[in-house]
Order: sequence, then structure tokens, then C-alpha cells
Amino acid sequence: MKLAITTRLEYALPGPTDVLLQLEAAIIPEQVVHHAHIDLPPLEHFARLPGHDDIGDRLWLHLAGTLTVEYRATVEPQRLIAPLESLSALPPHLLPGETVDYLLPSRFCPSDRFQDFVLERFGALAGGGKVAAIRDWVAGHMDYVPGASDPQTTAADSFRSGQGVCRDYAHLVISLCRAAAIPARFSSVYALGVDPQDFHAVAEVFLDGAWHLVDATEMSTPESTAKIGVGPDAAGVAFLTSYAPVEMVNQSVEVSETA
Repeated sequence: MKLAITTRLEYALPGPTDVLLQLEAAIIPEQVVHHAHIDLPPLEHFARLPGHDDIGDRLWLHLAGTLTVEYRATVEPQRLIAPLESLSALPPHLLPGETVDYLLPSRFCPSDRFQDFVLERFGALAGGGKVAAIRDWVAGHMDYVPGASDPQTTAADSFRSGQGVCRDYAHLVISLCRAAAIPARFSSVYALGVDPQDFHAVAEVFLDGAWHLVDATEMSTPESTAKIGVGPDAAGVAFLTSYAPVEMVNQSVEVSETA
């Protein structure tokens, strides 16, 4: 399956502003980027930097006036797919070093607050079976309600309210998996089937020596998902981070299947 991706952004800037973008599909072994092009306005400064864990790129921009971005790409996901229930988890002391940070609490994923709940609810399960049960519990516990959360909402807030959007589902899955001693991280993606169409967020878990996508919103599948970047939580992989107030004028994301 190939995905045709078109993203358009228009933001008004109050003056000279530093902006960090991460919205291009990552060039990584699990997906092939066949065509990609990004249009940017005149800039005072541009730099391309590696994303977290060397997945995807971040773009440093310095400009004034209006930020207009158009990104187009054709991406073919080629990741290996396996049922979560068939995958095993390593004990924490045998995990590779690069996964250990994803066992720890982070700004939006206070996993240490969920250890008693995870032990009581999922303690009899192991490995991918435990992750699948966590995914299904979050899917049943949460209602997808745009506007029910904001950029400061944590997994603990979502646990209490039972409402949110994709980032909130991902944060809650990540927190519960970390509380179960399974490394989990936040992944920003483009995905077919997301409604309303936008940048999408899913969790990734480390099982059987590899990272596996987990979407408790049930809107996307791993074979129809193009990864942008990863991080401990949404703060580390936002599509746009500005260091002065900015005003959104227009924003659209389109993902469709193509030949």
C-alpha cells in the first residue's frame, strides 16, 4: 500500500520567530519514501537536524511575517506486522540501553502513578497479551471527543475524564505499558482512515526486540501508517513548536491510498 500525503500550514507570526517543524515522513527501513517535496517561505535561517532516536528530521526556521508550508509525499509502509498477543517482552534488566528511557515517567505520561492499577487490572498477563489488553481497555475507557483536552492534558487527566483525542489515547497506553515495565514511546504519524483527518498520534511498544505500533483509537493500522517521528511523549515530537506566540490561519492534512 502506498500513501499520498499532502500537508498545508499557514501561521501568522508577530515578528521574527524561531520555529521547529517536524512533519516530513521519516526515511527509515520500515517505510519507503518514494517522492517528497516541501515548500517553505523565504527564511532568515534554515537548518535540518535529526529527530529523536534518529527517526525523521526536525527543521529549524527563523522568519517573520507568515509561515506557509506545503509538504507532499508518497510513502509505502513496509513494516513487519505480527499480532501483539504473539510477542514476548524482555525483563527490564535485559532490555537494550536505548529502550530504558521509555520505561520512565515523562511530562505527559506519569507512569509511576499507574503501577497499582496495572498490577491489579493486568497483572495476570504478560508481554504482548498484556499490551493488547491495555490497548483494548483504553479503547473502551476513552471517548474520542475533540476539544475535551488541551496541550497540557496528561495521561492522568485522561484516565480521570475518559475523554480526549489521539494524543490522549497514546499517552494513556504509553503510561500503562511503562507501569507494566514494557518500554513505550509516542509516535507522530500520518495514517489512512483518521477522522477527522489530521496529524495522528499512536503508541509504540518494544516487544520481541522491535518496536510495534499500537493505536487504541482503532482508526489506523500499522500497514497504513507513515511514521514522522518519535519521543517520550507529545512534547518531544510536535509538528510545530514556536518560541513566540503564533496564530493559526489555516491547516490541513490529507492522506489517501495511491497506486
